Amino acid sequence: MDLPPEELQFLTLPDILRESIAIPKLSPKTFYLVTLILIFPLSFAILAHSLFTHPLLVQLEEHPLADPNQIRHEWTVLMIFQFCYLIFLFAFSLLSTAAVVFTVASLYTSKPVTFSSTMSAIPRVFKRLFITFLWVTLLMFLYNSMILIFLIIFVIAIDTQNVLLLFFSMVVIFAFFLVVHVYITAVWHLASVVSVLEPSYGFAAMKKSYELLKGRTRMAAVLVFGYLAICGVIGGIFGSVVVHGGENYGVFTRIVVGGFLVGVLVIVNLVGFLVQSVFYYVCKSYHHQGIDKNVLHDHLAGYLGEYVPLKSSIPMENLED
Repeated sequence: MDLPPEELQFLTLPDILRESIAIPKLSPKTFYLVTLILIFPLSFAILAHSLFTHPLLVQLEEHPLADPNQIRHEWTVLMIFQFCYLIFLFAFSLLSTAAVVFTVASLYTSKPVTFSSTMSAIPRVFKRLFITFLWVTLLMFLYNSMILIFLIIFVIAIDTQNVLLLFFSMVVIFAFFLVVHVYITAVWHLASVVSVLEPSYGFAAMKKSYELLKGRTRMAAVLVFGYLAICGVIGGIFGSVVVHGGENYGVFTRIVVGGFLVGVLVIVNLVGFLVQSVFYYVCKSYHHQGIDKNVLHDHLAGYLGEYVPLKSSIPMENLED
């Protein structure tokens, strides 16, 4: 992040990854604590979720004709667990985003940053991120509704043996996941950074994210798809070895593999949060939208109650070195 703002637009994917990985070296203690307290529980919950739900699902499958009250109780336990998991997942995801984006921005403006200052800023940042997340949730609801419609069409096509309809529904479902899902995820991640670093949040942050992605959509898609693919591989290995590998692997092997995969996912998530922060600056530079470090410094200080956040911006060509 030592490059001049106007040169950030020329960063390639390897450059972005290299810059992101180098950031924790600027404040190792802060990032160590953020990783340990926020990102580690998030990563552990993502993988351990299937480890706890699998026995409940197996129990429901093995006793389909059991006492209705018992079945109702088991389903209730499963639903409560799923609800608590989702609350925990989204809460720690937003907290991790707030902490990493705020810390990276503070380092970018040469503002002294400590773990305590980062945690002090989170309550105000969290509210903005949560409002943005609600808008993203609405968008995801519409997306999932479309997926459900085409899944129903897919089932009807199988039932009626309509090859053309079956092929059409498969192509649409695949395209929705590969294109729409990845794009919405990219908009969400960039909107989260906008919500922290700019006055905009909620729908306004999503609109700003949409505008910033123009010209950098392909790069964003590669980053998001790569992240999802890596997480998918980690989750697949965890499921096959730790969750379902009881007959083929010993307890010690499963513990070692599980611990290793959690550690890998922690690193992947940390790098992911760092990348979305760096990518924001790349997009701003690409669109020649100046980032006045003094204004950004005051905006960040506003989260700590030191200043009233400023809303002005200065074009790139007017920035002073």
